[in-house]
Amino acid sequence: QVQLAESGGGLVQPGGSLRLSCAASGSVFSQYVMGWYRQAPGKKRELIGTMTTNGAVNYNDAVSSRFSIVRDNDKSMVYLHMNSLKLEDTAVYYCASGYSKDEMIYWGKGTLVTVSS
Repeated sequence: QVQLAESGGGLVQPGGSLRLSCAASGSVFSQYVMGWYRQAPGKKRELIGTMTTNGAVNYNDAVSSRFSIVRDNDKSMVYLHMNSLKLEDTAVYYCASGYSKDEMIYWGKGTLVTVSS
């Protein structure tokens, strides 16, 4: 069992940056693929990116030039660095862990990011 807790969301102006954090507890963190997802109002949840246990990363092409995932196995933390934020990045951002991007088992409750001037 893994418990995930996101933090760092908030209000940011267009063009700004934000770092989201995800703290994991429970089972061995380093055994799982970690991912970030988001769900905008009225839209389906979409994948932002995943990072495997050995650090290989895959990103959604739509955000790959602006977002990056960092993983710290020693601290059981995963981060999402977001730059050049746009209005359309407004969403609830979720951290997840599992075996692959299509086999996420554990989910956090999400943190809201609002991009607005």
